[in-house]
Amino acid sequence: MRTVDPARHRARRRHIIDAATELFAAKGFERTTTAEICKAAGMSAGNVFHYFPNKRAIFHAVFEEDEDEGATKADRLAAARTAADPWAALLDTVDLLAAPAMEPLVPALVMEAMIQAYRDPDLEAMLSRDNDDERATVTTLLRNAAAAGRIDPSLDADGTAAWVMALIATLYTSAATDPSFEPAEQLPTLRLILHRFLRPTDVPAPER
Repeated sequence: MRTVDPARHRARRRHIIDAATELFAAKGFERTTTAEICKAAGMSAGNVFHYFPNKRAIFHAVFEEDEDEGATKADRLAAARTAADPWAALLDTVDLLAAPAMEPLVPALVMEAMIQAYRDPDLEAMLSRDNDDERATVTTLLRNAAAAGRIDPSLDADGTAAWVMALIATLYTSAATDPSFEPAEQLPTLRLILHRFLRPTDVPAPER
């Protein structure tokens, strides 16, 4: 009986995902064919569908974390929620959530995922879980930072978290729709907005 090499299996799956990712970003999910994915991966349809049951499963896999690549985003969010310095942790979390927008393919993929989520309940549930975890972390950090006197305590944490998440989302939508928009160049502006929006009105802005 032939045994499966787990490392080779993961590598082959990752190779298919990487090949499909470029196609999904360039053409969208609907216009990308399984034949194109097979060609881009240099594999037969039989090989590709040995690793994934269908094209939609490949698309889902694009947005799933690779737990073999060190600490996952979920791990880092969990650590942030218990950080000793909630202000620094908040800025680090914003950087963490904004970082994928700097990658060339990601903004278009995020836009495509939003479109597909309307017709794909499983994808919508997966994206919602991620968004809920991210927003809950930002909300917790805002509450902790306010309690520590690092930000304006009069701000409603839930409402403010919604605005912070909206600002981060703008990096993705702008990069996906405006070829001249450079998320990396705008991240310092986003951080400056947070400093000026969140700081108490009667004390200097917190460092970092």
